[in-house]
Amino acid sequence: MTRVDAKWVAPRPAAAGTTWLYSLLPLLAAIVLAAALHFGLQPAIGPFRTNVLMNIGINVILAVSLNIVNGFTGQFSIGHAGFMAVGGYTAAAITYYTSFRVWGDALMHGGVLSGVPANGWLTAGDALFVGSCLAGGLVAAVAGYLVGLPSLRLRGDYLAIVTLGFGEIVRVLLQQSDSDIPYLAADVQRMSVWQMARHLGGSLGFSGVPFYTTPFWVWLFAAVTLLVAFRVKRSSYGRAFLSIREDETAAEAMGVALTRFKVRAFVLAAFFAGIAGGLFAHEIGTALNPRELGFMKSFDIVIMVVLGGMGSISGAALAAAILTILPEVLRSPPHVWPLGLVAIVFVLVVRRRAGGRAALTLAAVTVALEAVRAVALWQGVNLADYRMVLYALSLVVMMIVRPQGLFGVHEIWDYRPLGRRRAATVAVG
Repeated sequence: MTRVDAKWVAPRPAAAGTTWLYSLLPLLAAIVLAAALHFGLQPAIGPFRTNVLMNIGINVILAVSLNIVNGFTGQFSIGHAGFMAVGGYTAAAITYYTSFRVWGDALMHGGVLSGVPANGWLTAGDALFVGSCLAGGLVAAVAGYLVGLPSLRLRGDYLAIVTLGFGEIVRVLLQQSDSDIPYLAADVQRMSVWQMARHLGGSLGFSGVPFYTTPFWVWLFAAVTLLVAFRVKRSSYGRAFLSIREDETAAEAMGVALTRFKVRAFVLAAFFAGIAGGLFAHEIGTALNPRELGFMKSFDIVIMVVLGGMGSISGAALAAAILTILPEVLRSPPHVWPLGLVAIVFVLVVRRRAGGRAALTLAAVTVALEAVRAVALWQGVNLADYRMVLYALSLVVMMIVRPQGLFGVHEIWDYRPLGRRRAATVAVG
């Protein structure tokens, strides 16, 4: 009960319709954001930047989903690309072979949201694509359950070896699949489901998959992933995950079922990784090849989580965006000082009084990099040839300046000037 004007009155319960509306608002906002990127930003930035925009969204899904395991529960998984591969190949096989069974070809049968305006807004092809991505997520979730079971006894480096082994097993099995992919409807009609599951392109990759992925679908799934992660973090499940990360013994003593929550974290993370794999498989200009979904891809996702901050959802999303854009920017290295200035301001805002030393370090690094750039241009050295060296150097600088990640265990809004102030509240009885 709440005290108002010295009288005790019962609080009025919220209407059921209002509650449902508030629950649906984030999803509606996600749809609006995805539509704005698809119809507004995509025509303005061109095909190349559109592809980068989609890669950012896919990496956001991967980083945020891995953060559920590595950040929330404190596990150490380095086989996330394995779940991505499982989901990607499952979605690609469903779309490819079902298209032959239904339409007699594997061409695009989507609508406006899939980049084919002539077919209308939503078509059966769009439904097939979305359903295949969800199916890929479910198959990856089953794989996550099987991989999560060893986490009952293992942790740290030992669990990392198990997840790394899982990713390599998936990669090798996909490379050993039959490389002869049928391109005629008559050949597909004679194949059983088991034969379809075996013809996945082998080491040459799965080619011929229709390109349904667009900014709308990528960022709709990315927004849903962020929404689910935020809801989980604030729920009783999230508190259980975080308690396991801090101290498993204490969490178990307080009644947290370690077995149940560890496995659920793996299943949830694998589900979204499978969806990201489905989006990746249907992206234009992408060759679905098992070599691209090996342990190096898993390490890239781990770097995003560590750079963003273990347990920070917004940090993982921001790090995914930075690490996706940075290699492309370094193809023609620009001046460093604008980025250095932004980083100095960011550090001073985030770390406040403790950020002075980090700001000085960033200033010194910025001056040094500008000097190196000037000398390289003077000597006629093409810095684009050393793009990955500069990329690795950027990672080293970021981790030295901010070893706990961009936001640590917090979220970006926790660093607002008024974020930690509490408003005066009325007495509650």
